[in-house]
Amino acid sequence: MRLSWSPAHAWVGAVLTGGLAALAFSPWAAQAYAGLPAVLMALSVAGWVACLNAVRRVSDAALCGGIHGTVWLIGGTGWMYVSLHQFGGLPGWMAALAVGLLCALLSIFLALVAASWVHWRRGQWCLDGVLLAALWLMAEWARGTVFTGFPWAASAYALVDSPFAVFAPWLGVYGTGAVLVMLIAWWVLALPTPRGRVLASVPLMVVALVAGWIQAQGGNQFTSDHGQPLTVSLVQTNVPQNEKFDAAHMVRQLSWLQEALLSSQAQLTMAPETAIPLLPSQLPEGYWSQLTRHFSAPGRAALLGVPLGSYEAGYTNSVAGLSAHGRGAPDGFYRYNKHHLVPFGEFIPLGFHWFVAMMNIPLGDFTRGPRNAPSFVVADQRIAPTICYEDLFGEELADRFVSDGPDHSPTVLANVSNLAWFGKAVAIHQHLQIARFRSLEFQRPTIRSTNTGSTVVIDHLGRVSAMLPTNSQGVLRATVQGRAGVTPFAAWVGRYGLWPMVLFAALTIGFLRRRGESRP
Repeated sequence: MRLSWSPAHAWVGAVLTGGLAALAFSPWAAQAYAGLPAVLMALSVAGWVACLNAVRRVSDAALCGGIHGTVWLIGGTGWMYVSLHQFGGLPGWMAALAVGLLCALLSIFLALVAASWVHWRRGQWCLDGVLLAALWLMAEWARGTVFTGFPWAASAYALVDSPFAVFAPWLGVYGTGAVLVMLIAWWVLALPTPRGRVLASVPLMVVALVAGWIQAQGGNQFTSDHGQPLTVSLVQTNVPQNEKFDAAHMVRQLSWLQEALLSSQAQLTMAPETAIPLLPSQLPEGYWSQLTRHFSAPGRAALLGVPLGSYEAGYTNSVAGLSAHGRGAPDGFYRYNKHHLVPFGEFIPLGFHWFVAMMNIPLGDFTRGPRNAPSFVVADQRIAPTICYEDLFGEELADRFVSDGPDHSPTVLANVSNLAWFGKAVAIHQHLQIARFRSLEFQRPTIRSTNTGSTVVIDHLGRVSAMLPTNSQGVLRATVQGRAGVTPFAAWVGRYGLWPMVLFAALTIGFLRRRGESRP
């Protein structure tokens, strides 16, 4: 039995449930209660499933899915407006329109989910819940893949402090989100009958009890301590974005950074993405040589965000690793070049040069680095750098865990970022959610050095162990314990990518569709 709502009621419901999903990624929800983002996401899914279950026409369902996704993404990624308007110089209406159109375009995937589910559902709560979860997984995977991907605010990132987090080292972010959708859909679709409510509640209770027990035991332990704890100094520069590339302010920025770096006695010192905004050859005389000398001493090393390259060879958004071991490298130091570049930020998609020409943001077409980059070795630990947006793509990071064998896989994840482009709160909090989920997927600690936040140490179970206040200047001094071993997620994704999960979802959809068509 299904409720029968007018399309208008379902569309209003889609707006409200999309708003709940957006709230799940707000810093205010997490500050109120650590588990609130997961509750909000579960309520959002439950309400949206109820809306879909109440509509009859495929076209109405598609609009319901599109509205839900658009509101969700505008609320979750509306910080893009800041970079386009405040720093890019676009008129406010044009920046708002650009963000709205992008979110609406990305919501087409969810519109297809809603339309397909309403068309193929058979009124059997168990099978219909599985079908919706498989479609949901395909949609989130597509959003994170098509046109280089934009998986920001994927549903499972809201679950990092919930029992569903135990699925992360098995299924990753897309699989964990699909499990949530399946269990919630079962419960909502079974509500009309007492027997159905009881049956659908059993899986939810089992997951809650088992997950709670696993977390009480310290989580799924697929990894173990490796080597000795590493002392780290993580620099947070807090340079306003409108001053970062301004010559009048650059001398002061570089002076503070140099003092922070040269005073560090930690085994590993990190500075944010483009903390040094000039090529090494463009720095004041003696600046780079002092850094290389300081970090070539035994027991010291550094990872510094800096642009590298030349006009002839092309420029890269890079991390330079300075240590005594790096002198034999081609550049005289370890070099990590960003692989997954940001559209419009680090490369200009074909046909969009006119749009970029309207903005005042210093943009360019950077050269990509290799996807499977070697680790930076410091003492007993192997550090896997990523730059800003790259840590959204766990499937790419997984390559580093299997290509050279477990004895060479990273023991610590390291991210350098600059989110000053996007305001002072929302994007910073969301990137922390993402980084914590990466630690859960690979059961590796994560260290982050950022311009405005979050500069943080995260343990292998996704828990924050040390953090600087956001939007402040300082140095976080802490220790981090590396981990060895490979999670199931890292093992299968590192070898085959996300294709096994995508293929399983596609086969499930095909099977359930044919089964429904074969019924008399």
